Amino acid sequence: MGPPPVVTGISPKEGPPGTRVTLRGEFLGAKAQDLIGLTICGCECLLSAEWKSPNKIIARSGPGKGRGDIIVTTRNGGQGTSTVQFRGYHETIGPMKESAVWVEEAPMQSLVWGRRALSPTNYQQEDPLGLSVEGNDKKFPEDELIELFGDGSGELASEKFHPGWFLLQHHHATTLDDLKAGLAYLRRKVHSQKEGQLSFLKANVGSVMEQLDTIMLLKEQFESDVQKNGKDPTAKLEKAIKDSMAEADKLFHDVLARRDKADATRNALSLMQRYRFLFCMPVNIEKNIKGGNYELVINDYARVKNLFGNTELEVFKKVLNEIEVRIGKLRTVLRKKLEEMPVTLDEQKKIIRNLVNLAAEGDPAWDAIASHAHYLEKSVTACINEYLESENAGGDDSSKTPKSNGLTPTSVKQLRMQQNEENNVPPQVLCVEAICDVVTEQLPDLWRLGQSYFTGQLHVTVDIEKQIPFKSLVLSSMQHAVDAMKTACGTNLDASWLLHNLRCIRQTYASLIHLDLPSEALDIFGKYLFDLRLQCLVALFKQTADKITALHRKETWKIEYLNEHGGVTRLPGLFEEMVLEVSKLARETVIACGPRELPLLAHTSHQTLFHNAVKTLFTAFAKCLQQLAFSGSEEAMDDDESSVSQLIGSPVGYRTRDKQQGPTWEQCLLISLSNIRYTLNTIIPHVNDALKQHGYPPLSLTMSSNTDWTQLDTLDSAVLDAYLERRCDPLVGTIEPSMYLGGLEWHLDIEPSHVRPYVQEALTNLIAVHAEVRRVSPGLLKRVLSHIVETVAEELARLMSCVTRFSPSGAVQARVDITLLTSAVHSYITPRAGSFFEEALDAISEPVCKEDSQKIDALLRKVASSMRLQLACLADDSADGIILKGSDPNRATTV
Repeated sequence: MGPPPVVTGISPKEGPPGTRVTLRGEFLGAKAQDLIGLTICGCECLLSAEWKSPNKIIARSGPGKGRGDIIVTTRNGGQGTSTVQFRGYHETIGPMKESAVWVEEAPMQSLVWGRRALSPTNYQQEDPLGLSVEGNDKKFPEDELIELFGDGSGELASEKFHPGWFLLQHHHATTLDDLKAGLAYLRRKVHSQKEGQLSFLKANVGSVMEQLDTIMLLKEQFESDVQKNGKDPTAKLEKAIKDSMAEADKLFHDVLARRDKADATRNALSLMQRYRFLFCMPVNIEKNIKGGNYELVINDYARVKNLFGNTELEVFKKVLNEIEVRIGKLRTVLRKKLEEMPVTLDEQKKIIRNLVNLAAEGDPAWDAIASHAHYLEKSVTACINEYLESENAGGDDSSKTPKSNGLTPTSVKQLRMQQNEENNVPPQVLCVEAICDVVTEQLPDLWRLGQSYFTGQLHVTVDIEKQIPFKSLVLSSMQHAVDAMKTACGTNLDASWLLHNLRCIRQTYASLIHLDLPSEALDIFGKYLFDLRLQCLVALFKQTADKITALHRKETWKIEYLNEHGGVTRLPGLFEEMVLEVSKLARETVIACGPRELPLLAHTSHQTLFHNAVKTLFTAFAKCLQQLAFSGSEEAMDDDESSVSQLIGSPVGYRTRDKQQGPTWEQCLLISLSNIRYTLNTIIPHVNDALKQHGYPPLSLTMSSNTDWTQLDTLDSAVLDAYLERRCDPLVGTIEPSMYLGGLEWHLDIEPSHVRPYVQEALTNLIAVHAEVRRVSPGLLKRVLSHIVETVAEELARLMSCVTRFSPSGAVQARVDITLLTSAVHSYITPRAGSFFEEALDAISEPVCKEDSQKIDALLRKVASSMRLQLACLADDSADGIILKGSDPNRATTV
């Protein structure tokens, strides 16, 4: 809409009907078609209006009387106003004067005897005072006349005639003497009209006689015409006129027909040219629809409805019907485009606005929201079908080969998946990436579209009741995406790929947080993200446990002496590095909280899950140590004749454990036992302290609730038992054969000169075990030798108790043997071993005389002196020597 028109000037300012008036003003229309109304003094004058410019219009005044406004109406500005007025008045019109309006035939001025003036010229009214109007050309102001006389008039024939108005209007410049002369003339004229008929006839007797003659002549002529033509001559005249008209029609029928046809064609062409916009509208609509110029079509359609919406012309109605058909097709096209995806948010808003402008049925904005939500769920399902189903196809090459006829979206995804398969990227990871891309790209547009709908930005009627369905659409779309990601991540994936998925989902979650979504929607992603973090934590520790289980491939059996208590291999150090590495990685990736994420290990159940994950690491290491410790057993050697390194799958370069190079199985047991003790005493406290520093829950609860939660204590006992079995059985088995070697019996009276061979062999075997254990781990000496000494003491007690009789010499020999052996292993005698030794001595008969006791003491000193090197091997490093207890328990000799 433009500014309303304003009339600021008019020329002339007054006049009778039909006066050519020039109007001047502002905003009178940009072109002739913009002028749709013009009234002057309340009379419509549009037909005579001639538009010249936006500031000038020429028109003719109508039959209005009095003062009135000039109102101009334009298409863009509407009805305007005026700052000036026009005065219309009616003149006395004679028969010979042109007039723009119909003049009622008033009765002519009566003359004497009722005669009327025969000459039309006599109708021109003369001045009743008989005065000349020269010098009165300048009219008296109309406003002053109206102010003086009100509703009066200066017209002689008017009922409101006022003589003062007449004198001021016609004789305002006439002198008083002339007015007096005119008054005398008027009186004489009136007096003459009052004379009788006789005087009139006397004065006009000649004229009267001429009139009588004329009347008589007319009568004679009329009678002759009646005799000649009859009493009704008009019938013949009428017939003659009709015949003339018929003949004229015959002569000019073709010409008139061609003229009428030419006029009709000219009118049609003129009409088409004038309304060319309307008649070309259907073709233009189809052309613009094909070109995608929907806004232009909508603007033209609105213009047509505004101009011709209420027309009654059939031709216009027919064109409007064709336009409506094409507009209906446009609505269908826009509906399809609204449902087609993908489409940007701005394009969707534009389509919705076009449908609203076209008064489409239904709610196009809500339909767009529903279509967008449906497309989001469909895209997520397509990701599952594209990646996971192709994986389940089991290597079907045809399904993985991209189509050759163009790059459709499906073939592009297949090509991308094929390229990633070459890079060993699992399809589950590609599926999660694709779902995250779909959610990141489409869910914000869906949310913004809904917000625009409910804030009234889409120019549709907002239905507040649809807020709950919209919320359900958003929640269901997010839940569907989360379920799809659960399906993808639910399969067996490496921890590294799970962490990759976690990063992708965290990025998506961060983008959703910025959308100001409701808490319920964000909680769907947040809960799944929390579960995925737990899954990643478990997967990380499980993957590390698998690597720890495979640590046996890296065992070289090379001992590193860390302290004076013993040495270990590099295996416990590798185990500690892997545990600390996975704890650091988990803290940086899984435990660390992102935006709007909950602490992972705040709940007790989750702490228990973490403790179980840590427990899997230690149990895996226990299995690794068990495999290494028992890989040299007889059962393992029977299964495979190869070396232990080949048994455990060690790579080339690892030391093989055969007779020439690697350690024996007994040595492997000792090394494993040392590794176990080092892990229990050193590695576990280090790991516990490191986990506390990283913010993990302490392992004290797990340690206190389960004494052997690492299974290392059980393995320690098993390894020790295996080693003792390997060393005790041969050692104890040689005592009895050596005791009776050469047919020596205890009842024989043979003078003792040294300890018997079984004692020497037992000491030698103990020294060998002592050296073997000390070389690996001195801290295990007490534990290992004490068990072996108990077994030896038990065997000696059994053998001595089985002897039926001791000769005096045999008793001395036995006591020397037991005493020397007891003194040699004194540092490793446990109370149980001591009781067995006491039981063995009790089984031997006591010395019968003092000489036997002296013999025992002397023999012990002799033997200790000769075997001082062997005895020193078994002596405690802190002791000054070996204490020999002879026949008298209160007497002891230190060697």
